[in-house]
Amino acid sequence: MARKETVLDLAKFVDSQVHVKLAGGREMMGVLKGYDQLLNLVLDEGVEYLRDPEDPTKVTDATRPLGLVVLRGTAVMLVAPESGKTEIANPFINPEAAE
Repeated sequence: MARKETVLDLAKFVDSQVHVKLAGGREMMGVLKGYDQLLNLVLDEGVEYLRDPEDPTKVTDATRPLGLVVLRGTAVMLVAPESGKTEIANPFINPEAAE
């Protein structure tokens, strides 16, 4: 029987750092060790980014080490590799309107 395909091709990210956003606003980072067709993820060296106590919608640079973590696929909203990311200026801001 052939293995069922996942929506995302995570095979190329195994054993590399990934950033994961979860439903409810939690954000984590770790080394992707495994996954399944339901998008359940196993992260090693997992780190959770903590929220600002004054404004729970903002994530701070403060972290909490978690170690080996299993993330349930129904809670996973975004999976992004840490390597290859580049921050760019917002292309939707009109420079003339800012003046």
